[in-house]
Amino acid sequence: MDAIRTDNLTKRFGDLTAVDGLSLTVAQGELFGLVGSDGAGKTTSMRMLVGIMDPSGGEARVHDRHTVREAEALKSEIGYMSQRFGLYPDLTVQENIDFYADIYGIPRRGRGEKIDSLLAFSNLAPFRRRQARNLSGGMKQKLGLACALIHTPKVLFLDEPTNGVDPVSRRDFWRILYQLLREGVTIFVTTAYLDEAERCNRVGLIHKGRLLACDAPHRLKGLMRGTILEVRTAAARRAARILRERLPEASVGLFGDRVHVVTGEPEETRGAIEALLGGEGVPLLGLRPVEPSLEDVFVSALSEGRGDQ
Repeated sequence: MDAIRTDNLTKRFGDLTAVDGLSLTVAQGELFGLVGSDGAGKTTSMRMLVGIMDPSGGEARVHDRHTVREAEALKSEIGYMSQRFGLYPDLTVQENIDFYADIYGIPRRGRGEKIDSLLAFSNLAPFRRRQARNLSGGMKQKLGLACALIHTPKVLFLDEPTNGVDPVSRRDFWRILYQLLREGVTIFVTTAYLDEAERCNRVGLIHKGRLLACDAPHRLKGLMRGTILEVRTAAARRAARILRERLPEASVGLFGDRVHVVTGEPEETRGAIEALLGGEGVPLLGLRPVEPSLEDVFVSALSEGRGDQ
């Protein structure tokens, strides 16, 4: 039995189609990442999966519960952490977890041991008496996760859980997720961070509500057509603009201080890059073929999608 299954799941808001025919499956015990930029449809998809938003078309099942017809029964099976998780800033860490334990009807007998375990699990035990308003961003996310886990859900939904969190806290958060995986919890996470998607068992790339591709990260990289030439220069933004204008047949992406050029003719394109940038007075610090990242795959998929329109 799949932990999550969607069939042609669709959500419209007037003339806007936020999610367009989403069909995917997530196996039990899998860490699945839905990846896309802001406005791609990630949050809307998750809200339909957790039963707080009805689809305009299609259907979804989570842990064999229909997300519309069995929405109430579904709540006891899942944990859900939204982008702005409902922590109470004037309550302490302990009081917030107690509040969610009351919501889920966790018996008083054994509750203390459960909370102690969650606090130790999330490294929040030393801060149990601190008010939530005084926690760092990363600690607030850990507290939100502890609250979402108080009723021991079988499937955990996390909507961009590390957005705006510092790199060290992001790493700690993912370490906690891996511990949950070892305990058999299925995790469905949305993120705009392609480096985080590399950590997932499988990844779905979504753009403008449509699923562009879905597979294990290494298999998605295998779908990449052409060779990636990495251009290193002190003027990466200018170089990217020049190459986009003068190499329309290639896919050009800016990645921090480097430019990636995807081409089916690497040797010819290498010569063209050297000539174009040299002619514009942009000195090259390096030019070499590199293995694709998920970000390269995503940029390439978007370019192909625009070409089909």
